[in-house]
Amino acid sequence: MNPAVGGGRAPSPRVDFLVVGLGNPGRRYEGTRHNAGFEVVRRAAQRWQLGRFVDRYAGLYSEGRAGPAGPRVALLLPMTYMNDSGRSVSAARGALRLEPQQIIVCHDEIDLPFGVVRTKLGGGTAGHRGLKSVRAALGSPDFWRLRIGVGRPDTTDPEVVSRWVLGRFDEPRDAVEALFEQATDALVGLVSQSA
Repeated sequence: MNPAVGGGRAPSPRVDFLVVGLGNPGRRYEGTRHNAGFEVVRRAAQRWQLGRFVDRYAGLYSEGRAGPAGPRVALLLPMTYMNDSGRSVSAARGALRLEPQQIIVCHDEIDLPFGVVRTKLGGGTAGHRGLKSVRAALGSPDFWRLRIGVGRPDTTDPEVVSRWVLGRFDEPRDAVEALFEQATDALVGLVSQSA
């Protein structure tokens, strides 16, 4: 494992990375911008041919290898709602004995235009309540983020922004599909290059 990613603690005997998709549980939120993280993690699970998700760590959990000879990964979809995602991430981190640098959080990002995907290690939360919860629970900002650009409305009014992220994509279906594929590619690349 790359020590720049793995940190100082001895690696978990079970997994090299915890990949978290932020979102809200329930049919009401399926297909919304705020659930982009859920969608990307589900696609990564399919691409890596991981087993089905099971209830664990206040979320849906799966683990296996990221490809035939890839690193060991655990995938987590917190079922705590966005604003309390840290509780689920903290439970998984403790059980798996991981450093923050071994955690990759996939989330919607209104400060990036629709269709732009970026990865970064550490940083602020830019008002994203799911990231705030994870950062507080980990006691560190030093985890990886896969930022999935969903764009923003033409206002900073908090109520309008909230409706925006909880709303469904306005873009054509093929553009949304391309965004999720691009984000999944970026996640797969980050995991493979960091191992």
